Amino acid sequence: MIENIEFVKHLGIKQEGNSLTLEPREELLNHLGSIHAGALFTLAESQSGLTLIEQFGKANVKALLRSSNIKYKAEAKSQLTATGYIKAKDIEKFNTQLNKKARALIDVAVEILDTEQKSVLTATFSWFIQR
Repeated sequence: MIENIEFVKHLGIKQEGNSLTLEPREELLNHLGSIHAGALFTLAESQSGLTLIEQFGKANVKALLRSSNIKYKAEAKSQLTATGYIKAKDIEKFNTQLNKKARALIDVAVEILDTEQKSVLTATFSWFIQR
């Protein structure tokens, strides 16, 4: 599903199980020769969406990104792998609120690692979900 989004395809983001990957290509590099922050953001944001889908399935809801908090930690020069997770307490709170009000907020944490398992980016994406 994530790979069907045109911009994600354009960047070359691929799904591998529960994670997304991105290979460095010349057109993705910044003036320092590392992967551009915009490509990293898109990889992380796409992973947060994939994590939502994996956690809650394809329920009849609309999900809109409300905010994000990104920390760029290192240059990204090799293949990147993004993983995401949602804290158990946040899932419980989310389900209660969604069932009560038909809308809720939930945070998805994402980390991007390079091929040496060095953390390149950490982020939290806050999603607004509505039935």
